[in-house]
Amino acid sequence: MSKSARNKNARNHSPKSKSPGKPANRNARKNALTQREVPWGGIAFFTVIGLVAVVAVSYAFLQTRSSAADGGTSIAGVVTEEGLSNGHTQASVDYAADPPMGGDHDPVWQNCDGIVYGDALRNENAVHSLEHGAVWITYRPDLAAGQVEALRGKVQSTSYTFMSPYPSQDSPITLTAWGSQLDLQDAGDARLDEFLKAFVKGPQTPEPGAACTGAKATP
Repeated sequence: MSKSARNKNARNHSPKSKSPGKPANRNARKNALTQREVPWGGIAFFTVIGLVAVVAVSYAFLQTRSSAADGGTSIAGVVTEEGLSNGHTQASVDYAADPPMGGDHDPVWQNCDGIVYGDALRNENAVHSLEHGAVWITYRPDLAAGQVEALRGKVQSTSYTFMSPYPSQDSPITLTAWGSQLDLQDAGDARLDEFLKAFVKGPQTPEPGAACTGAKATP
């Protein structure tokens, strides 16, 4: 073998001739450019948001369930009256509460499926509606117009409720179900919704499933 041939053969078999570092560096750079980073910051953020939402929904559900399950006794300020009679009579009835919370009443109930009345109602018809599971919202005529509108919206969006002015009541606003009552000073009081959730067709209803329509439609 000639000298030049031996030199060429030596270069071809020399470790340096393979340039071992170059391909590895190219692969490293390629991986660094194509590798996707895990967005831990975003994952943590949305995880926290999700947990907060779950806690908030659970709390609201438990609040609703607790006030309904205990018959509304957990609502601050609710007063109750037990042992109410429920006979029918066309005569006037002398009720113990004002507005009345139950007792003997007219055979015809006041329509109560989200109805707003502009004038005072006859007690004996309204009490019959309470017997069917309705909540009666009454207010003094001097209640601010904005609060009356707030109550109107609540009634018109809630079945088995009805509303009317009640000039002789002491409180600006009174919520009444069969055997239970709550006085409020403001239509924005959160207890209004709690009372409706607990008592609209609630466990206190003497005649569950009875109608709230098809009877007396005017004061």
